Order: sequence, then structure tokens, then C-alpha cells
Amino acid sequence: MQSGNIFSAIPQGTDKETLDVILDSGNLRIERIISGGHSTPPGQWYDQEQDEWVILLAVSAAVMFEGSSEAISLKPGDYVSIPAHVKHRVEWTERGEETIWLAVHYG
Repeated sequence: MQSGNIFSAIPQGTDKETLDVILDSGNLRIERIISGGHSTPPGQWYDQEQDEWVILLAVSAAVMFEGSSEAISLKPGDYVSIPAHVKHRVEWTERGEETIWLAVHYG
């Protein structure tokens, strides 16, 4: 058995994104992602093998999908379901605050 708190041990003022794997059972992986003013580098897209469901737990961010003309802005409680191989990127996360995501990879 494992227990914890999603909001504990949040790194402050880091210059890179932090990813913590909470659970990995082969076809299901749950991650906590901490971003502080980060975005996906220009021209880079995520193209993942598994479906992903992501919820924003704290602060704000925006996600862009390839072929879309506008990013989806997210605030706490907003979630997005991303099918496998749908190319996407993080357009921005709030500067000066730690944005907290929970990502579930499955399928």
C-alpha cells in the first residue's frame, strides 16, 4: 500500500520541470508534474504511445494541439483527454508560481 499528499514536497523556484511517478503498473502510469513558467520548446510536440488524461490542480496553463489555431487555457479543476498520437504541447505555465498537474497515461 502507498499513501501520500499530491501537494507535499513541491519544489520552489526550480528552473526545470519536475515529474514524479506516483504509480506505474505497466499499462497505467500516474504522474505529478510541477511547472514554473515552463513551456514545450518551440517546434517540439509530444506524440505519446498511450492515451493521456491530465487535470490541472493549481495555478494556470495552456495546451496547444497540432493543427489547432488556439491553445486551450486551463485553470484549477480543468482537464483534457488526449488520445494516443495526438500531437500536443504546453504553450505556457504561469511564471513565478508552481503549476501542478496530475497526468494519467493508460491504454
